Amino acid sequence: MSTVLYPGTFNPIHNGHADLVERAARLFDHVILGIATSPHKEPSVLELRVKLAQAALAHIKNVDVLGFTTLTVDFAQEVGAGVILKGIRTVTDFEYEFQMLNMNRVLKPGLETVFLAPSEEYSYISSTLVRQIAAYGGDISSFVHPAVAQALLNGEIV
Repeated sequence: MSTVLYPGTFNPIHNGHADLVERAARLFDHVILGIATSPHKEPSVLELRVKLAQAALAHIKNVDVLGFTTLTVDFAQEVGAGVILKGIRTVTDFEYEFQMLNMNRVLKPGLETVFLAPSEEYSYISSTLVRQIAAYGGDISSFVHPAVAQALLNGEIV
């Protein structure tokens, strides 16, 4: 069974992330969306991100959402993922992720990384932009799942 880990902070998860998970779910038997956070942050931050991601991805059968506070390579090994999935929107994303890929190869030889570009309709969305638009009272309904939009509206996501 092939398992891929899609790690990130997902603060918040948006439709571009969901698009990558949907496509990865067709390529791999099992997709794990791994939500990373600092061990120094309050546990409720991670719990909320997991809950929102579960709501946004509930329609995909072969996906699990898990939080973690360790090195990504250690978490990949823990969940049995032989591949890490990374989304690439820009050249800047690629440069950073390529550096991480090489570091991960040193830390865990044999752990592979695959890159997926978002669908064109989601290529401009980022969590940072979603948070900024929400902070100014803008309409984010076309960028995120309704549960995420509500959490942003309620000030649960900062």
